[in-house]
Amino acid sequence: MSQNVLGIIMAGGAGSRLWPLTKDRAKPAVPIAGKFRLIDIPISNCINSSIRKIFVLTQFNSVSLNRHLSRTYFFAPFAEGFVQILAAQQTLEHTDWYQGTADSVRKNLKYFQNKNIDYHLILAGDHLYSMDYQNLLAYHIKKDADVTVGVLPVSKDQAPGFGILKLNNQDRIVDFIEKPKTDEAMAPYQISGAWMKSHGYESNTNHFLGSMGIYLFKKNILFDLLTESDHTDFGKGIIPHAIRTRKVFGYLFEGYWEDVGTIASYYHAMMDLCSPVPKFNFYLQQRPIYSRPRYLPGAKITGCHVCQSIISDGSILEECSVEHSMIGIRSRIRKGSQIRDSVLMGRDFYETEEDHEENRKNNIPDTVIGENCIIEKAIIDKNARIGNNVQILNQNRQNDIKEDNYVIRDGIVIIPKNGVLASGTIIG
Repeated sequence: MSQNVLGIIMAGGAGSRLWPLTKDRAKPAVPIAGKFRLIDIPISNCINSSIRKIFVLTQFNSVSLNRHLSRTYFFAPFAEGFVQILAAQQTLEHTDWYQGTADSVRKNLKYFQNKNIDYHLILAGDHLYSMDYQNLLAYHIKKDADVTVGVLPVSKDQAPGFGILKLNNQDRIVDFIEKPKTDEAMAPYQISGAWMKSHGYESNTNHFLGSMGIYLFKKNILFDLLTESDHTDFGKGIIPHAIRTRKVFGYLFEGYWEDVGTIASYYHAMMDLCSPVPKFNFYLQQRPIYSRPRYLPGAKITGCHVCQSIISDGSILEECSVEHSMIGIRSRIRKGSQIRDSVLMGRDFYETEEDHEENRKNNIPDTVIGENCIIEKAIIDKNARIGNNVQILNQNRQNDIKEDNYVIRDGIVIIPKNGVLASGTIIG
């Protein structure tokens, strides 16, 4: 059934709310769970849902994202599947950048006109969730919908970051507002406690129905909506227009879903993955999350205390303590260091003894966590160099600071990719 569905993943946003993690990479290329990238989530959902024709639309800082996709997702020579990158480009018809999600699809419509495709599935490249899109498609067909939008209940505090909507008794969307800014704007969209209870949730009246940014279109409907209007964004323009002119239904999603688009949401999602029973399950055999095979050895842990943490492939830990932390690929933590409530993204390479000697000559630390460090509530990006006796302490920390070699956002210290903290540095 899903062979006639084309997946289109939006991966072109600048990701400013995740800066500095997006300083040198696109948001969907941000590492997660020690060895994966955000873009692996929607692509894996597609593959696990038997959707094997996938386009990824890229734009900002896309070099590492494009490299990851080209190295990871290739099908057998005689298979029909593909994951193809569509980067923003100048053409005779279009000479500017993508102006929004809908504009990016509009500018690539000629690539989506396969006669064997009946449905187009539009997805975001930066959400953490597991969904069987076959169930979404079955619902779409059952309702004879022109457009189906994935929806889920969100709290009043979360609602300003979503498009929120109203459903009628047939689950048809009858009203929609993108990211309301005031309580007055949100009030008409509040859902009742009775509705929450009838759908298996706690009887809480302080909730709204939010759009997940997942849209399933009949092929001709998508083409018509994009050609009959000049709206540049799905949430702000295309979906409200479609509600007035087409049959648009809401598909209620009942699983875990998280928009990891801010430093705080990213950090808390990674910390949850370290808990004994995380909300998102990477360990489902029937729905694996795919990523690039790196052929790394298992982690080497010598004389360490490790509690409630994930230690990724190729890591080397020496007589250190790691508590409630995410340790990425090829990480090295030297003797006496303590890592608590932190995300270490690891390294893209191992250093040799010759590299270490060169580092000493240039008076810079190795790409490791040095000896006798204390790292608390921090995100250490790829290839960072942390000297000996560095302290990042979670004490009276301000929410937002930008320094030359570190940033604090939402109360979380971030050491940028390739960043350097000299021995003896104290933050906190």
